Amino acid sequence: MDKVQSIQALEQFYAQYNLKDVISRFESQITSNKKNDITQLLKSGAIDVSLLDASMSIKDIVGQINVIIHAWGILVSLPHILDDDEVIEYVSLGAGNGKKDFDLRTSHRIAEFKFISWKGGSETIRKNSLFKDFYNLAENEESLEKYLYVLGFDHPKKALQNNRSLKSTLAKKSLWDSFETKYQDRYKDKNVGDYFKDHEHLVKIVDLKTIVPEFFDN
Repeated sequence: MDKVQSIQALEQFYAQYNLKDVISRFESQITSNKKNDITQLLKSGAIDVSLLDASMSIKDIVGQINVIIHAWGILVSLPHILDDDEVIEYVSLGAGNGKKDFDLRTSHRIAEFKFISWKGGSETIRKNSLFKDFYNLAENEESLEKYLYVLGFDHPKKALQNNRSLKSTLAKKSLWDSFETKYQDRYKDKNVGDYFKDHEHLVKIVDLKTIVPEFFDN
């Protein structure tokens, strides 16, 4: 789908629907469902997966594209990541979790999704955001499996191994205060990469490009 077709598809969507209302409806609709239910929902055409392709093709020039990529990216990924007997407890489809702790919580796992098209530069904000998701998953003490879903593996792994200071990366006061309370001097003069090395066994990082067909060509 070229950019003109992509823009036309998005214009048609926004003319017919309110994005927040659609996302809210999908969140309610798929709660308590399992893998096969999501597969059938996608097959029914209720979710227009072509919007994901359209959104990704013009991500740099359309203001609300991140919301669509996040929402539709999670929706098309669910049938490929859920176990057959796994039940969704909640899903946060809007970009930014709002009041929910994670993007996805099920009977088996908690998970965050990062649909970042890495450019290879400093990308400090993106790296900080990725690390915060990893940190929140790693620090969760429940017995659920913990997953961080990304697009591509090399850039996210390098971002989590970088030498930025933990304090500047966990800039939000509540995050840094909780970190200091728990670890005190353990990570004094250490960095993001040091924390990641100690905790990477707790979180499974999965490249969606290897398991979700909609991402194969992106």
